[in-house]
Amino acid sequence: MVGIGAAVLIVDDEPGMCWALDQILKGIGIASVAVTSGQEALRVAQGQRFRLAFVDAKLPDAEGMELAHRIRGANPGIHIVLVSGYFYGNDAEVLRATAAGIIDGFVGKPFLHDEVRAIVRRALAA
Repeated sequence: MVGIGAAVLIVDDEPGMCWALDQILKGIGIASVAVTSGQEALRVAQGQRFRLAFVDAKLPDAEGMELAHRIRGANPGIHIVLVSGYFYGNDAEVLRATAAGIIDGFVGKPFLHDEVRAIVRRALAA
């Protein structure tokens, strides 16, 4: 569906969540890179261009909102979707971050496969 230049970055400290998102993306022909820490995410984002990132809101070494801001600095134009089981799409912090341009969207855990596919299609079509 989408070429190599449309790679997706997955950042989650739970390997199972990385695997699940990777499998959904593979199912629609999209390559991804998965990392389990904020530090690793920044290293990868500085060395490779991504069009979309799924970023966990709570990582042991980083807060998702701050990490999203730093990833965007390394990859201008990237679409960033916050993933969390702690926040909700109408949570005030999520709404403020969206309005400030830090994140482009939110998906709650557990997520629906169709919801993830729709987010990916919208982000990569933009």
